[in-house]
Amino acid sequence: MAVALPGVALRSDAARRAFLALLDGALDDATVRVVEAGAEWTAGRIDPARRRVPNAATLLVHRSRFFGRVLSLANLGMAEAYMDGDFDVAGGELHELLTILVRARLDQKLRGDWRLALRVLGIRLANRLAGSWRNVERHYDAGDELIESFLDPTLTYTCGYARSPADDVATLQRQKLERICAKLRLRDGERLLDVGCGYGGLLIHAAQYHGVTGVGLTNSRRHFERARARVAAAGLEGRVEIRLGDHHSLGGYYEKVVCVGGLEHMAPREHPRYFASVREMLAPGGLGLAHFIGCGAPSNEHDPFIQKYIFPGSCQLRLSEVADHLERNGLAILDVENLARHYAVTSLRWLEGLRRARPSLDSRRFDARFQRMYEYYLSLCVAGARASDSALYQVLYGNDFAAEHPLQRV
Repeated sequence: MAVALPGVALRSDAARRAFLALLDGALDDATVRVVEAGAEWTAGRIDPARRRVPNAATLLVHRSRFFGRVLSLANLGMAEAYMDGDFDVAGGELHELLTILVRARLDQKLRGDWRLALRVLGIRLANRLAGSWRNVERHYDAGDELIESFLDPTLTYTCGYARSPADDVATLQRQKLERICAKLRLRDGERLLDVGCGYGGLLIHAAQYHGVTGVGLTNSRRHFERARARVAAAGLEGRVEIRLGDHHSLGGYYEKVVCVGGLEHMAPREHPRYFASVREMLAPGGLGLAHFIGCGAPSNEHDPFIQKYIFPGSCQLRLSEVADHLERNGLAILDVENLARHYAVTSLRWLEGLRRARPSLDSRRFDARFQRMYEYYLSLCVAGARASDSALYQVLYGNDFAAEHPLQRV
């Protein structure tokens, strides 16, 4: 028979009360029902004038340590609690609960209530002394099998473009690729450089439908080999070349340059060199496009869950940072578009695809904890795109300030 240690029980009770107090004070347009061991509490309230959806969720807590983990490590604690099965969501979806929590700006509300902040600080210190505060460790290596299970046939792992919230993942990516080509105004015979080309989907599309010749650059051996095979299968050898390397090996002369989802994975110190290289490679009257996950806040606070498990070393650039690099290199900013809402639709399609693929995944490689980790990540992407200060920018630029450009955006 298990015996609960008094100190642990007291800490759990204090953490529960602090968590419920924080939630109740932060939610002014939603409610969260918390159920644990037959007891239940409802936090928050709904203002009928605000009509936000989703605005209600039920949190099923299976282990009382959940409360202390969340208060101690915020989103990382929430993620690891979900990975370990400490809680589930009923009467809704995980991404809906996360949307409510992201929209509530819990950290900001906590800073505004010093009494509650002191209680939470005490819980965090107690957890550190108890050894439950863990440093960031190695991330999981997701592997291609899992990621490819929810991607479209082009294997594009960046935000799509939605014309309808019901668009399937293949439609989202096809529309995105065509929209990028249209923004770049690709013409037959032009040379296109794709930095961080992944599996070559954009280059293949541009060559097939817009008549360009292209070079793709990737620093992944796996992507390099797979992209070359895909180019060959499309009958585009001689028109599309895939090279193994990073932006340090850039060279050549191109009418158009594109980087889709690559800037986030470069160290910030590399960005000045990247944009300087693009300036040198663009032919007169050339155009470039940067597609990247951005941050709409004064500072970019790295999410420890993303850094630990998903994309270690990644960053979210502020739009002002990219604008500064372009301005310093004499590149004219022609159009800026925020596709954050499109990222919500894309991530939701990926999440649905992952759930459909679960029965076919190798459980020895991807155990239940790993699958819950990736479900949490994709759910967080949906919530972040809907309710956080994250952004998904497409910035179109050129090297001729006097060139004529269309009056309307594509």
